[in-house]
Amino acid sequence: NLLMAMSSLFSQVGVTSQKTMKLLPTVGRKATQKVYLINVCLFCQPVFKSLPGQKISRLELGGALGTPQEKIFVSSGSEVRGYTKKGKQFLTFEANLTESINAMHVSGADLFVCASYIYNHYCDCKDQDYYLSGDKINDVLCLPVETVGHIVPILACQDRVLRVLQGSDLQFDVEVPGPPTVLELLNRDGGKGGEEVLYGTADGKLGLVQMTKSGPITSWELDNEKKKGGVLCIDTFDIVGDGVKDILVGRDDGTVGVYGLDSSNEPMLRFENVLSESVTSIQGGCVGKDMYDEVLTATYTGWVSGLTTEPQQMVAGPGDEIKMSRETQGKVAALRYYTSELEQFQMKVLQGREKYQQSSQSSTAVSAVPVFSINDKFTLCQDDASYSLTLEVQTAIDNLLLQSDVPIDLLDVDKNSAVVSFSECDSESNGNFLLATYRCQANTTRLELKVRSIEGQYGTLQAYVTPRLQPKTCQVRQYQIKPLSLHQRTHAIDQERPMNTLRLTGQFSFAEIHSWVVFCLPEVPEKTPAGDNITFYFQNTFLGTHLEATYCKGEANFKSDNISTISILKDVLSKEATKRKINLNISYEVNEDSVSHTLRMIHPKLEYQLILAKKVQLIDALKELQVHEGNADFLIPEYRSILDESAQLLEEYKKQPAHLERLYGMITDLFIDKFKFKGQNVKTKVSQLLAILNNYELDSLMEFFSEA
Repeated sequence: NLLMAMSSLFSQVGVTSQKTMKLLPTVGRKATQKVYLINVCLFCQPVFKSLPGQKISRLELGGALGTPQEKIFVSSGSEVRGYTKKGKQFLTFEANLTESINAMHVSGADLFVCASYIYNHYCDCKDQDYYLSGDKINDVLCLPVETVGHIVPILACQDRVLRVLQGSDLQFDVEVPGPPTVLELLNRDGGKGGEEVLYGTADGKLGLVQMTKSGPITSWELDNEKKKGGVLCIDTFDIVGDGVKDILVGRDDGTVGVYGLDSSNEPMLRFENVLSESVTSIQGGCVGKDMYDEVLTATYTGWVSGLTTEPQQMVAGPGDEIKMSRETQGKVAALRYYTSELEQFQMKVLQGREKYQQSSQSSTAVSAVPVFSINDKFTLCQDDASYSLTLEVQTAIDNLLLQSDVPIDLLDVDKNSAVVSFSECDSESNGNFLLATYRCQANTTRLELKVRSIEGQYGTLQAYVTPRLQPKTCQVRQYQIKPLSLHQRTHAIDQERPMNTLRLTGQFSFAEIHSWVVFCLPEVPEKTPAGDNITFYFQNTFLGTHLEATYCKGEANFKSDNISTISILKDVLSKEATKRKINLNISYEVNEDSVSHTLRMIHPKLEYQLILAKKVQLIDALKELQVHEGNADFLIPEYRSILDESAQLLEEYKKQPAHLERLYGMITDLFIDKFKFKGQNVKTKVSQLLAILNNYELDSLMEFFSEA
């Protein structure tokens, strides 16, 4: 077992970006190392600081191949700067990109930079290769040239693909189970052959792929069963001291994990710790004390802390007095010193605030609005078909107001300690379907919410974030709820399913039809794809139905086993074309078998929710009987089981508000859409359908659909 404890908080700097902290290598394995974090070098005190400038997006260590990697490279905007470990700047390179660099890798004289969709390779600051990716690039890596013998760049792209390049061409790609956010060489050198690459995904999965000359070989994939946050950073380091390097993982929910490999080379969790902020960088090394390794982390707001392998205990001496080691005494003395300094700063802040408030009474005073950063993420969760909204602020959050002009459900989140209150909405007069206020506890810098949308109803969700700053100010963030909001990109679909088809033709360009698809569906890159045509595959995360979208200039074809999906696309695309005064020719083919197929896919979910609702309804009555009789022994096993599991049943039911109504709504839409394509209005028969659903049986429901 690995026992680790919080070593210390080394420092706090400004807001940090992903992968902006590195440990400099040392000659002796257990000698303390220096921490280089964005524009500050830290070890007890700064070694050097760069001049203030644009936000730094990446930090990498480099140097001549085969020598210690001691040179520091940082990217800021479209510029790359190089520093020696003493702080002397030796390089300023302008990449002349139209966008800021968001990923970078350094290997000897080779520099690899990426900005959204564009990859550039420079050697000695001269252009070598260029590649335009089909989706956003989240990270870039190169296999070690000294091991594999040639340059092999790897791009982690948002469309769930790792792209392996050869020069300016795509050599092959690797499909991964989620949008990859970070890449790292196994053991920092790619393993034995230098070909093994670790990746982490936005939905919290981990994997190891071997990039051989003949193609990729997936060694293992680790699912995110416990629903932890997305992976932001990875490192490999022998923290256990058994001669085998462990995998260190930092996540956006503050989780720090240490994974070891078992006898079959499968990863297993050895240690876990949870911080209050997202972990942007993680490194293994020796920082605080000689001979004791640490897992060093940097968080979003700039806290640099370490988890140490040093035993954290005090020795009891004669007379039961607690004696501290000399080093611990030194730490306590340093803590007292910094505490006194902090108190002095707090006094200065209070004095400054009083002075500001006095001056603000003057008619000539000008109020300065405080600037603060927000790290936000709005992602679709495949497991429960909900959207996770995560907001992280560099200072404490006072309150958050959520406003939506489209119907959505707020789901319970265990990690959320904020108090929520709802305001009445009048959707007809002001268009508001949701007004909710979250009041946060003191020192809350991170807030996680979950919402579930209804497909076919689209609009905007707005979050008004107010921090604990004076004067009061707030920032607004907007998130689009798309018509097919519960669909997620996938690599392939089942072509054997009964499919309905929708075909559009007209005088529209490739860019126009692509913009319509972006408007309708999530996870589609905003940039128009290269080439003349494109095909995307999607899966409905709630029902599991499939959608294929193929389009080019003047023509678009959509196939789905859910007729409601086709109906939504037909309505929305017609509306978008009308806005642009483009005449569309619309044709469709309805497969009658697809309706019964969709009903069968809904059946297990509906049956489960009906049974859950019935069990929850029985709980209060069964508890009364138990109290009245003194025990539950007289009950049949089924009822005793409901009593034993009552807490879990209520918790599950509470987490799924309106779940049953949502399924009823989907069946009703399916019924209306089936006959809408036949030119029939069956809304008068909806009441009969609801009556059948109240006494649900699959056979009777399918019979009603066919006879109506």
